[in-house]
Amino acid sequence: MTLLDARFLERLMSEFRRSMRGLLKDLCRDFERNYAEASRTFQLPIEWFRTLERSLTPAEYGNWKVVGWIESLNDLLYFVDIVVQVRQERSRRDIAAQLRAEFKEKFYEHGYADEVFPNGTPEPRRLLSRLTGLCQRLAREVTQESVCLAPRLACQWVAMQRREKVWLVPCDLNANVERVELPWVCAVGATGLCYEAPRLVRQALTRAGGQAEFMIKESGIDLLAGGQPYKMVEYDDAERWHWRRIDPQGLRDTDDGALSLGPTLVYGKEKTPMAVRPTRPEVATRMQRALSVIESAWPEGDRLLVLLTSRIVPLKASGVVSFSYRHRPGLSVINCFDRDRLDLIDDLIHENSHHHLNLLLRKDVLYQNDHNQEMFYSPWRRSLRPLRGILHATFTFTMGAMLFERLSTWAETKQGKKQWKEAGLTPRDLMRARFRCLEEIDSVRYSLQDLAHAGGRLKWLTSMGKQVVDQLAEALGHIEQHMRRHQTAVSRSSFGPALRRHRVELVRARETFGLM
Repeated sequence: MTLLDARFLERLMSEFRRSMRGLLKDLCRDFERNYAEASRTFQLPIEWFRTLERSLTPAEYGNWKVVGWIESLNDLLYFVDIVVQVRQERSRRDIAAQLRAEFKEKFYEHGYADEVFPNGTPEPRRLLSRLTGLCQRLAREVTQESVCLAPRLACQWVAMQRREKVWLVPCDLNANVERVELPWVCAVGATGLCYEAPRLVRQALTRAGGQAEFMIKESGIDLLAGGQPYKMVEYDDAERWHWRRIDPQGLRDTDDGALSLGPTLVYGKEKTPMAVRPTRPEVATRMQRALSVIESAWPEGDRLLVLLTSRIVPLKASGVVSFSYRHRPGLSVINCFDRDRLDLIDDLIHENSHHHLNLLLRKDVLYQNDHNQEMFYSPWRRSLRPLRGILHATFTFTMGAMLFERLSTWAETKQGKKQWKEAGLTPRDLMRARFRCLEEIDSVRYSLQDLAHAGGRLKWLTSMGKQVVDQLAEALGHIEQHMRRHQTAVSRSSFGPALRRHRVELVRARETFGLM
């Protein structure tokens, strides 16, 4: 059994879920024992978090939304601790410079560095106020998100409190681009279910800039917007929402959970998030066709997809392909508008492979002592990248090569030919899949040499990191064997010149950068 095997991943996922529940317990304990004053300052309802922890199912602890919430609480604890340290420091120049370097390495997926160091310089005089502001924002967000995870439970918790029976929780109901949630909605639970505010409430929220408060009572929740309360949900004998229910759009149901389609994330001309909009029905049709091809052509890869991806978000952005977050495992943002059918299949596997490697990274340390230096040439970006980036690329593009090899073989079968055509794929797409496979084989082989050097001479890979690299090399060897018979046909096709240029570029890169 290898690290690429679904059975291994099933066990690892179970361990991951247990670890996330343990982390939530530890965070609550740490806030209570060591940061009680900060908890009061930032109005963190730790008792409520403990109640929520006990209510979540084991499966929910692997859900992208629950994990993201716990990770945000973990980040908040980290920043609260830094605030305590900064307050104790007489000279903040050194700690500001140190923090800026740490933010770049630890929080490269977040905007924390931009928030604390907006000018790109340490600015020690403003460090404490900016860190405090960051803690205040995170505290509001994690509290709001916790209520949305279990609104009925929040009302029950309020009913058990001895103090005043109303809990006011600040909330921001603008579109959320990280969780990709529509504006003016309350996303409830971890399945994608949400409730949209009625027109009158939306108008009040627009006037208030999206800022409001949840008024949580034993009997239900009202929304306080612009000083005016609006009924949101009532819990009597039955649950009664005053907002319009929007059910998640399912793509597939399995024993491991549902795969749903989220709203569409829209980018502006500057390649930055601009809006979150409802997803059109035809996008779901495209997704289901792509998933059907993966299921038929590569059952093992489909099993990994079922295990690791639970929500797909369409992305409408020129020049941006797809992406995912380490702290939101299972959430894949996929460009469905600027990419064709074959690209969509590839992108689904690509982001799932990021989830795969991130799960391995949660289990074991794979690299160390590299200090985030950008010194390894990336055949994909054609620029220097840190070891972390090369490892992710090598892993994901190995899985991509495996996908293209399986597609190539499957499309030659009787059933494969039929489904290939039904999916809207053409003979040119098949040749392009073979070209892409050969292209990725060359690129991965290049980076495997650098990773072997990093693990050997530089000692930057741990024993588990070396094991990952060895298994990728073994997998690539099998792919190469199966693709040899297509070399001549691809070279003679319209993709031949591009493949030859790619190989020349890799030779030049090795001559320029050597074994870095």
